Amino acid sequence: MAIYELANDTLIKVETTSFEVEKLRERQDIQRLLRANIEAISPDTLVIAEEYGHFVESNRRIDLLGVDKSANLVVIELKRDDDGGHMELQAIRYAAMVANLTWEHAIHAYKEFLSRTEQDLDAESVLLDFLGWDTPQEDDFGKESRIVLAARNFSKEITTSVLWLNDMGLDIRCVRLNPLRLDERLLLNVEQIIPLPEAMDYQIEVRHKKREERAARNDGKDRSRLNLYVNGTLYQQGFRKSDIGLYTVQALQTYQLIDDAVFDYLRHNKTCSFQLLKQLHEITGTADKYRKYRSEREPEFFYQDIGYYVARNWDINNTNRFIVEIQQRFPELRFEWD
Repeated sequence: MAIYELANDTLIKVETTSFEVEKLRERQDIQRLLRANIEAISPDTLVIAEEYGHFVESNRRIDLLGVDKSANLVVIELKRDDDGGHMELQAIRYAAMVANLTWEHAIHAYKEFLSRTEQDLDAESVLLDFLGWDTPQEDDFGKESRIVLAARNFSKEITTSVLWLNDMGLDIRCVRLNPLRLDERLLLNVEQIIPLPEAMDYQIEVRHKKREERAARNDGKDRSRLNLYVNGTLYQQGFRKSDIGLYTVQALQTYQLIDDAVFDYLRHNKTCSFQLLKQLHEITGTADKYRKYRSEREPEFFYQDIGYYVARNWDINNTNRFIVEIQQRFPELRFEWD
């Protein structure tokens, strides 16, 4: 699709070019510019390493390694080629290699990156501030990894592979970088093509649903019901996974365990890929359509006289993660599968 400049009486076509024609190198130019402006291809990401290669018995290096706001690792691979080469295979290898990256390893890598880029900053303080943590939460760091592929174009082989891998539960995004020439100005059109931004919520939901269905098929034990205990006393019995957020919030409120800090934690918790607590006006059309919140009812939870709805997007995996996280933070609460 062409891009035009709006002139007084006409449209002036902005001509496409290429990184090769513009003599832009992959690492020294494209990678350097995106490293300093990572939000262009991966919003809410902090770059902690460049050319990261601290792997045993391997000389491979990750172009850029980042951390997102949910403390997930973000593997970023860049190519200036017109077809992307085999970058999806490389990125999967790298994601596997950093899967066990610890908080200490991340801080060490970030210190090296800050020193090499001549930034006089304290690595741990910056990372804690970015994540909104007061102290390191090693158990919550790097539990999942995402992949971002950025290139001038992607072959059909890559896009087909990425769509299938996402369907199988991975989180891979393809971002097209298209250089444009307008007179003496060099422009860059940045466009996420997988998943399409307007369909992202839906595709995430489909991915989680299929993952849950596979887990259900592969697990002979019936895990459809839960019991919640508070201080050893049964609070709620035999409820579905979709209600775990609701009964957790209600139990904490009933036993007066919610202060401003706890509310902030609950409000922004995204273990189920959706914000745990939302006001009615914050619920998007997609989330409403696929009933991720009971927005057709009265608010389920009130804090400081403001009503909130509780996310219902729970599958086996994120339910178990949520249970571990809640029980660690609130020892008064205990969950059991029925």
